[in-house]
Formats: sequence, structure tokens, C-alpha cells
Amino acid sequence: MTTKSIAISSNIFSSAAHENWNASTRVYNHLRQRILSLDLPPGESLLRSELAKTYSVSVTPIRDALKILEQNGLVRVFPQSRTLVTCINEPLIHEALFLRKALETEVVKQLSRQCSEETLDKLHEIINVQKAVAQQSDQLRLFQEIDEQFHFVLFEGAGQSNLYELIRSKSGHLDRVRRLQKHSTSKLEQIIRGHVNIVEALEAQDELAAIKAMRDHLRKPADWVDEFRQKYGDFFD
Repeated sequence: MTTKSIAISSNIFSSAAHENWNASTRVYNHLRQRILSLDLPPGESLLRSELAKTYSVSVTPIRDALKILEQNGLVRVFPQSRTLVTCINEPLIHEALFLRKALETEVVKQLSRQCSEETLDKLHEIINVQKAVAQQSDQLRLFQEIDEQFHFVLFEGAGQSNLYELIRSKSGHLDRVRRLQKHSTSKLEQIIRGHVNIVEALEAQDELAAIKAMRDHLRKPADWVDEFRQKYGDFFD
């Protein structure tokens, strides 16, 4: 690894630091996805040395990635010992839902006043892809990833991409419960209909309809988590 400085932001960063940053980001994103998909289930022990071998990096990027995952509430780091994937925490699920409702309502409120054709075209394209994927019973995770892309495009269209990253960092516990859901054609159709309602309201520049469509789309029953806790009790606090 070279230590020669690179010309980024007035040469503040060395190439070594830049490489570590890239490696940390790569490791973080991959580990986060494995945790959210439950490939690394709650309670799983993560050893830095083994992770370094798996990702062919030094321990430094591993340490940095785990630090961010801990900030996101997805792992708990025990200094000089081990790192454990956290159990799913129900209060954090409701916190994430509250945050999403608050921010996404404001996003569609803004977009209902002014939404570019480019953003509307992207939203329509995502809906079309979702309709195709929904017909494939073994593609639930892909459907969920496309669902996340729909919401990102809303934030992007409103010029609030950073706020989407805030939601992303706070939604790890919520997203893991979503991964416990089984394929249901009626449920996927309901999600798609929710997206269609949102886009139609934006196209009509109907602020109240857009807000209602988003709130309906994000609404969960008060006992929504109970069925998953009963089936996967070991995954929860």
C-alpha cells in the first residue's frame, strides 16, 4: 500500500487513508447486508481476524466497519474480546417507523408541489420492475431491495438524499423483521398499489392525497411484530 498523497480536497487524505476508507465502506456495506438478510443472525459472533481474511483486508477497515455497524445498532463490540450481532429490538423498530413516517410524509408533501419528470419516470420504472418480480415467489428479497430503491428515489427527487441515509442507518431492526416475512402475493400487490397511489398523487399535484397515500403505505398494526416474535423468539431481545 503506497503512502503517496493523492489530490483530493487539497491533499488532506493520503492514498493509504483513502484505500482504508474504500475498504471500510465495502466491508461495512457487505456486512450490513448479511446482517439484514439474516445470513448473520442475531447472536452471531464476529471475529476481526476471520473477517480480515474473508475480505482480504487489514484489521483497520474491519474495525472501522464494525464501529459504524455498532452506531447503527446492528452489532455490539466487546473491546479486546468479540463482536456480536445484536438481537432485534422492538422499541427501535417503532422508532424507525416513526422516523420514516415523519420524514417521508414531508418528502411527498414537497414533491406534490414540484416533482420532475425524471423522478416520476424513475418511480414508474421501479413499479414496473416490482410488478414483474412480484410474480416470482423466490425473489422476495429482490422485491424488498427494489422497494427500498423506490423510497430512495423519492428522497433523491426532493433533494434530501442525506435524510434517506439517516433512515437507512436507523432502520436495521425494522429491516430485519421485514426479512422474516414470507412471500405473499396479496401483500406484494398491496405494496405495489401503495406505490402507485403515491405516484398518482404526485402527478396530480395533490398534497393531501400524497400525504394520505404515504401514511397508508407505511401504516403497521400495533401488534405487527408479535407474530414474528412468536415464530423467531431467539432473534429478539
